Amino acid sequence: MTDKMKVEVDLHENCLYIVKDGQLTKVQAKEFGQDLIIWKNGQVLDIDRSERTRVNGQEVI
Repeated sequence: MTDKMKVEVDLHENCLYIVKDGQLTKVQAKEFGQDLIIWKNGQVLDIDRSERTRVNGQEVI
């Protein structure tokens, strides 16, 4: 029988939670961009985070 653990999360906060091997990882929201979750053998292996920058006539980005 597996021991169960419980945690409380704030449902008013925009974020993503990953549970892996009994450990909780919080992925905070970004203003713009994309998060790609990489899976291996049914578990999250990596998160590839990219950021988008809107072009509005800036001289340099």
